[in-house]
Amino acid sequence: MTHTVHVAPYIGVMVALYALMQFIFAPVLGALSDNLGRRPVLLISLAGAAINYVIMAFAPQLWMLVLGRAIAGLTSANMSVATAYITDISLETTRARRFGLSGAMFGIGFIIGPVLGGWLGDYGLRLPFLVAAALNAGNLLLALFVLPDSRLRPASRIPTRAGIDLSAFNPLRPLGRALAIEGLLPIVVAFFILSAAGDSYGTCWALWGFDAFGWNGLWIGLSLGAFGICQTGVQALLPGPAARLLGERGALMTGLAAGVIALIVMAFARAGWMVFAIMPVFALTGIGTPALMSLATRQVSPARQGELQGVLASVVSLASIVAPLGFSTLYFTIEKPWPGFIWLSVAVLYALAMPLVLWGVRRAAQAPA
Repeated sequence: MTHTVHVAPYIGVMVALYALMQFIFAPVLGALSDNLGRRPVLLISLAGAAINYVIMAFAPQLWMLVLGRAIAGLTSANMSVATAYITDISLETTRARRFGLSGAMFGIGFIIGPVLGGWLGDYGLRLPFLVAAALNAGNLLLALFVLPDSRLRPASRIPTRAGIDLSAFNPLRPLGRALAIEGLLPIVVAFFILSAAGDSYGTCWALWGFDAFGWNGLWIGLSLGAFGICQTGVQALLPGPAARLLGERGALMTGLAAGVIALIVMAFARAGWMVFAIMPVFALTGIGTPALMSLATRQVSPARQGELQGVLASVVSLASIVAPLGFSTLYFTIEKPWPGFIWLSVAVLYALAMPLVLWGVRRAAQAPA
């Protein structure tokens, strides 16, 4: 679609646009779910996603693909609603484990999705979009016929004259309201740092795999699938025990340290097998995020959990707007002499963020509930 071999800047723009739409609409969907219920908002967004991917599959020009990517970002902002649903049905003592299980579902998707997408992409670049449309349609049917409402009590919802807090439709205002809550600012800063670093993978992994090892679509998909296997095991089994044994702060720092080690190995890797060998260590980064999310949920009342999750999702998306543009520009600059340098830069970012994250989580843990 771009008619050029230098696609890194285009990928950065596409990823950033997707995140921009999430940033704008995650608080909106989260606030709507607080007032209208989680299930209706999920159903509408899933239907929109299925239709959008069909349109993207048949897009004849680049601008239509860009528009479709923007709409995909809008519909994927429903993760704030799904996370709030988990909060509604979970006790405080089980939230970290259930957030970990939710992450494990992403891991399972990361096993199947990239392998399938890479394999299909080698036969037809539009085939993955059609399969994505079918999967979203299946998800819509699953939510329609199987998923009950979370039974959020109407009395616990935020009272407003019109029944809906229209101020929450401004993506910046909920941020200001949430950051005014004592102890929440360090949590939000931690989410921003980890998300900015994490977005380097979605932006540069395929480019790096092709430039460093000559991987085709299938091998790129297999590498992501292998990471998904490791990630699923870690997030399904370890967040709860890690939080109990190390504490939530200790689990987060252990995950960051594992990420630094793995990224350094990847930066200097000269053969593809080295990437697969380090993936179990790399996947350990997943033990910290559920603990951080559990800390965040303690800082607000049950009636504002949807708003909180929308704010956290928008913070993640805000980081995802800036990071892909920066990482894609950096990769475009260094892809010829040293493609792996991109991972060294992420490792440095993790290392520099450790003291700030450590301070932030300590402040959150000491703040009153």
